Amino acid sequence: MLSLIHTLNQWPFWLTWIIQLLFCYSAVLVMMRLLGQNGIYVFMAVMVIAGNIQVTKLVNFPFYDNPVPLGTTLFAATYLATDILTEYYGAAAARRGILLAFSGMVLMVITMVLTLGFTPLTMLQSIQAGMPEATDSQKALLTIFTPAPALLLASLSSFLISQFTDVWIFSLIKRLTHQKWLWLRNNLSCWLSALLDNTVFSLLAWRLFSSSPVPWHTLILGYILGTYLLRVIISAMNTPFIYLAAKQLRPQTHDLQA
Repeated sequence: MLSLIHTLNQWPFWLTWIIQLLFCYSAVLVMMRLLGQNGIYVFMAVMVIAGNIQVTKLVNFPFYDNPVPLGTTLFAATYLATDILTEYYGAAAARRGILLAFSGMVLMVITMVLTLGFTPLTMLQSIQAGMPEATDSQKALLTIFTPAPALLLASLSSFLISQFTDVWIFSLIKRLTHQKWLWLRNNLSCWLSALLDNTVFSLLAWRLFSSSPVPWHTLILGYILGTYLLRVIISAMNTPFIYLAAKQLRPQTHDLQA
């Protein structure tokens, strides 16, 4: 595993990013094929949990001057999952998936906080147990699983609001267009909800909950619009996958609903 990670570290950034994006989008279809809507629920929960862990790692995006936290790709994949649920299983099923993913994240945070509450081994105890690295594990887990409460609350709030909005916009466009133009409702719902996600999170994290609120121009140009173009591109790239789902998985959906 370490050798694989080392190899990936040597690859160009864009290549690893494309592989991750294609993996996430393909995984939605695979999980749907294998387990139907339950598979998509599992996928959404895993992506939300992994996305909140992934944001602790900063990388240099070619499009930005400053390092940017990861997580955008994983969160973007949940919008594809939500749209597929809305398209094939209905808005109620999509909202259920959102709540299940949200619940999974909350349960994970509570579980890990309790885990970190156990007194860690001292260095001497770790050496005597034959695991000298055990002392470092507490610090590593603290870094990953104890985000600032304000950031966690902002993240969970923006996730719920933007995802429910995505389902509502997708369903509205579907009715207005008489179930035509799948590409339109998929892209437009993702673009608008992504902008809402950036806006809600930035307002909560960097203004309302922050002890040192950033200036408004920095908030809007840097935090809200700064990564929005990337999210638009990522959302547009999921269009072939929702059409692939429409072409290949519709018979299975009818069987499940029968």
